[in-house]
Amino acid sequence: MEYDERLALFRQTRLNPFDRGEEEDGPQGDKTPPQHEARPEVFPGTRTHSSDRTMDLGLAEDHFSRPVGSFVASDIEQLKLAIEECKKLILELPEHSERQKDNVVKLIHLRLKLQELKDPEEDEPNLRVLLEHRFSKEKSKSVKQTCDKCSTIIWGLIQTWYTCTGCYYRCHSKCMNLITKPCVRSKVSHQSEYELSICPEIGLDRQDYRCAECRAQISLRGVPSEARQCDYTGQYYCSTCHWNDTAVIPARVIHNWEFESRKVCRSSMRYLALMMSRPVLRLKEINPLLFNFVEELVEIRKLRQDILLMKPYFITCKEAMEARLLLQLQDRQHFVENDDMYSLQDLIDISTGRLSCSLTEIHTTFAKHIKLDCERCQAKGFVCELCKEGDILFPFDSHTSVCHDCSAVFHRDCYFDNSTTCPRCARMTERKEKNPPDQ
Repeated sequence: MEYDERLALFRQTRLNPFDRGEEEDGPQGDKTPPQHEARPEVFPGTRTHSSDRTMDLGLAEDHFSRPVGSFVASDIEQLKLAIEECKKLILELPEHSERQKDNVVKLIHLRLKLQELKDPEEDEPNLRVLLEHRFSKEKSKSVKQTCDKCSTIIWGLIQTWYTCTGCYYRCHSKCMNLITKPCVRSKVSHQSEYELSICPEIGLDRQDYRCAECRAQISLRGVPSEARQCDYTGQYYCSTCHWNDTAVIPARVIHNWEFESRKVCRSSMRYLALMMSRPVLRLKEINPLLFNFVEELVEIRKLRQDILLMKPYFITCKEAMEARLLLQLQDRQHFVENDDMYSLQDLIDISTGRLSCSLTEIHTTFAKHIKLDCERCQAKGFVCELCKEGDILFPFDSHTSVCHDCSAVFHRDCYFDNSTTCPRCARMTERKEKNPPDQ
């Protein structure tokens, strides 16, 4: 990293993530550095040359090197004091001066030393279980992750961190014992139903002016902490539990067919993400009028009903089983089980037109196998017994009607124009009368 980049990074993050939370609170809750009577000389010794600056990090000089045995609290406090002195000195020195460059390098060195004391390198387990979280040790060295507990950057080069394999909660190794939030995946397993009221707010006073999750004090004025509302739960949260993440709200989709992303708290964001593909929405019970206003829903429902009629052909056809045709819907398994359950992802894809295109293509492939490619499936077709004319009929054809009693297939016009009973039902009734079952 070049000097200008290091200096710019320092000026943008006047309070380094390593130092965050270590300062003492001032009278108004502001963060102020700890006060000490004496300020010892921070960086004794001669100045290093700029060409040796990169190699100087932890090699040429050894400020506060680790003695035999463990560190005590005074060592950490001394490092914090040295860091504060260095930060002030950098701001006071002339821009791009040699002394300023040297002190930027030394500041980085001291922060690495401080982090080494706080988070010593030791053998961490690869898997840890806590509050139903299953934390897996990460090997990535990316610095673009943020700790969900302390809200600071995870410096993968020098810090150990974990990710929950269930809800993807990320945190430093040193923050794990401070976690109070259980794994959201357990909530999905025990409570697989959405909140279907639109932003069911109860009021900040009913929350006793505390965060709905961590119970920290909050207010609409932002003192001592800003109250942020979650559009999914309707409750208010602190800035630690609510990062202004956005998500599509199921209640707004079902009642208003609205897909605009709204601000939600961290736990709601994870819950909605894990529930996204779960088919838990029975639209014809929750809001049956939606089918009167959204034409795409009617189209999708008809395609799903046709696929359910095609399913018996495939599960009795050897060629279809070998070709694994039904696996084309493996990402939406509920489409081959029923025609009335939807996931939130289904509704989002319907609104964008993506589901209609993909499902129409699959429908065409299925129909082609039954009607054209497979002789066994063709042999299971029907001839209209009312007019005894036309091609072989199948129950999923758009111009046919199916008898509800015997599942015989007829031309739609013939079925509704004929005033007599279904010929197949009549034959079955006559056969039962001639050959009554044994008493």
